[in-house]
Amino acid sequence: MELRHLRYFRAVAEELHFGKAAERLHIAQPPLSQQIRQLERELDVELLTRSTRKVELTPAGAAYLKRARAVLDAVDDAGHQARRIAHGIEGHLTIGCVGSATYSVLPRLVRALRDELPHVSIGIRGEMLAPAQIDALLVGDIDIALLRPPIEHDDIRSEVLRHDRLIVALPAGHRLAVRDQLQLADLRGEDFITHAGHGQSVMGGVLAAICADAGFAPRILHEVTETSTLVTLVAAGLGVAVVPAPTADLDVVGVTYRPLGPASLTVDLVAAHLADAAAPMIERALSILRGIA
Repeated sequence: MELRHLRYFRAVAEELHFGKAAERLHIAQPPLSQQIRQLERELDVELLTRSTRKVELTPAGAAYLKRARAVLDAVDDAGHQARRIAHGIEGHLTIGCVGSATYSVLPRLVRALRDELPHVSIGIRGEMLAPAQIDALLVGDIDIALLRPPIEHDDIRSEVLRHDRLIVALPAGHRLAVRDQLQLADLRGEDFITHAGHGQSVMGGVLAAICADAGFAPRILHEVTETSTLVTLVAAGLGVAVVPAPTADLDVVGVTYRPLGPASLTVDLVAAHLADAAAPMIERALSILRGIA
């Protein structure tokens, strides 16, 4: 038995006329009759009763038609799904994201993916530090990483999405909050809250580098792994923090944000994926991401 036997039988069973079924299938009537006979012999059951005036389904034929339709529909669905996956419009996509982008880019990205790729299920891993995202990419736990450079791995391809200005998060009522803009020198002697250092976070290294350029080492009081925790500690009055501007989208009561001068103090947001995993679905998601970022 082959799928064509089921397709031929379905056509005859639905038309209840061999001539009309043959026209529908674009084949001659004699071969169609032979194929139906062959199917009945293989099943050892009569599926159709034939007379010079009409063709009718037997009870066995009616039951077989129901199952044959289900089989053919499943085969057709499998083909449609395979084509959708090949074209990148169906599948599963897992996205990793650094804290500041979790609150700015991610909500709009997920909405856009849902609208433009409704057959793609989305998994989110927010508040991931850059080194953790790189490790997750390499083992296949995430498909796209939204993180801060540098990315020093030959197996990973990346592109800059935008340049985020650095700002200062201050406890509400802090003496520096009255200023419209701050310089790094203004922060000398302040207690800092920062993302985990020792290579665990890009922002930890950024803070150390820009403070060194300003002639001092930051006095770090707390190191955290999540941006939400960092901002909460600032709100509690435990210190100040230098963060990418999108962090301000995490609106926490008790925190005031001020620009950090000069305006050239920025940190990049990049999208990264495995170099050999440029699947159509990833390319479609990156195209949507570029438009948002």
